[in-house]
Amino acid sequence: MSVSNLSNKSQSASVKRLWAFIKPHRLGFILSTVAFFLASFTEPLVPAILSKALNSLGTSGSASTGNTASGPIQSIGLDTILSLQHLPVWAIPVALILVFVLRGGLLFIGGYLLNWAASRTVFDLRTQLIQSVIKADASLYTELNPGIAITRVVTHPQTVMTLLGGAATTLLRDGTTAVAMLCYLLYLDWRLTLIAFVVLPFMAWVIRVIHKRSKATGGVAFNAEMQLVSCVDDIARAWRVVRTFDAGEWERHRFEQAGRNLQRAALKSSVTSSLMSPVSQLIASVGLAGILGMALWQAQSGQGTPGDFAAFILAMLSLLSSVRRLTDVSQPIVGGLMTAQGCFDLIDTPAEPDQGQQVLSSCKGNIDFQQVNVTYPGTEMPTLDNLSLLIKAGETVALVGASGSGKTTMVSALLGFVTPQSGQITLDGVSIQDLKKASLRKQFAVVSQDIVLFEGSLADNVAYAQPKDPAKLEQCLRAANLWSFVSAQPQGWDMAVGTNGSKLSGGQRQRLAIARALYKDAPIWIFDEATSALDTESERTVQQAIEQWHGHKTLILIAHRLSTVVNADRIYVISAGRVTESGRHAELLAVNGAYANMIRAQATG
Repeated sequence: MSVSNLSNKSQSASVKRLWAFIKPHRLGFILSTVAFFLASFTEPLVPAILSKALNSLGTSGSASTGNTASGPIQSIGLDTILSLQHLPVWAIPVALILVFVLRGGLLFIGGYLLNWAASRTVFDLRTQLIQSVIKADASLYTELNPGIAITRVVTHPQTVMTLLGGAATTLLRDGTTAVAMLCYLLYLDWRLTLIAFVVLPFMAWVIRVIHKRSKATGGVAFNAEMQLVSCVDDIARAWRVVRTFDAGEWERHRFEQAGRNLQRAALKSSVTSSLMSPVSQLIASVGLAGILGMALWQAQSGQGTPGDFAAFILAMLSLLSSVRRLTDVSQPIVGGLMTAQGCFDLIDTPAEPDQGQQVLSSCKGNIDFQQVNVTYPGTEMPTLDNLSLLIKAGETVALVGASGSGKTTMVSALLGFVTPQSGQITLDGVSIQDLKKASLRKQFAVVSQDIVLFEGSLADNVAYAQPKDPAKLEQCLRAANLWSFVSAQPQGWDMAVGTNGSKLSGGQRQRLAIARALYKDAPIWIFDEATSALDTESERTVQQAIEQWHGHKTLILIAHRLSTVVNADRIYVISAGRVTESGRHAELLAVNGAYANMIRAQATG
């Protein structure tokens, strides 16, 4: 999911897609634009007031001699509009203050409305992103690590709107100011002002070349940043492994390498961006130097008043300042659109296919694998090879076998995470492909060997996504042999478990996961190495609970510790994706095959 560059076509597509998120809040953007426009048209008032102030110093002399200004720089006609000539001298500073107060108020309103609309756009974009992550096909999670997912869902939408919002503010504030000042300069002396237009085509060409280079370097920097995020995620997530293997120095070196790549890419991007302003200013200075030279010559030859000259120079410098800031908006726009494209790539991730139409109103728990074949992409050998087995409702069935034999893939296929290339799996006689995914998974409660807990209280994790029932909570915690621990806590089941249960021991985390599965009270329970981290006493407690549910629930036990499966109604030995043996514990011992060998190996181990 890398972003190497943005073509003009993809850039345009990104703008259109981003507009779909902005559109519902367009009123805020429109009102913000109006406020910035109104603020910009107060800019010419400053040189106009300054001109009046300076000209008033020589009013009496001009009146006695009867001289009037003439020439290309004319007396300021805006005085008539503003009636500045009728203002007393003391009112001129007051008018200047009022202009700045008005301009500041309008800029504040414009900025507030822009941020108001942008924050809501960020919320909508984040919501769409997390929706895509939740519904994405399982293949996404083999490519996207949690660190990058967090960055793209939480950080990138804000980055997009910060960069583009800042660029929009600059374009609205300085762009409209530049237009207002240009109109004012044309009004003062259109012949001088037109000199600036001579250099505009060349400036546009230079900006286009730098902009193209900026897009390329920006894409490289974006991918380098994602690599660095991935590195940090690995270090934070696997800190125990890092320290156990004494790999801190190796990880630091890996981080430094990724950091250097980002540093070089960011520097190239920054250099390209930094060229925009000085090169544009150099080109603009040629035209402005010509304007300034001619204006000075006119002033020295008596073709204008000091106030007129000062007003022209002040307006010209304001125009130059606005143009300088406008040349800096290219990089934020490129960066914003580049980041937005990364968000849209995540949004475009194919959703998990859910073509089933049927819903199970009730489920007995009959499961039938019928010649099921599963081969993962990039592998030649099938993980499930023409596998067939039957699990009757209310049975307790054990799946045993070496690691990689296909047991976990069977569970993934049963839950609809993996689609068989051939064969079918039925639940109560209905193909799981014909069932809606939500209806299918509602029938299962799963405890995996990879425990996942959520930030929040212990009770939140037990009653995950379901209403809390105190009586049921206690029942499930007792059944999972966790009640004595909960009772000893000052906050009881309201205690915080920490990030992924970091405040709990390994056994407590697993017992909590078991309690969560019990709370769901589904008709089919799957225990995938569910007792692997438990002590002997806790394992015995869970085993007793399993025996109590025997005949009432369909139980599927996946275990390497064979002592937990000896009482199962049927034991299936899985090897290379096939069933090689099946029967009760005593029957398989009598056969003296693979299962008997595993029992002897564990007994002597």
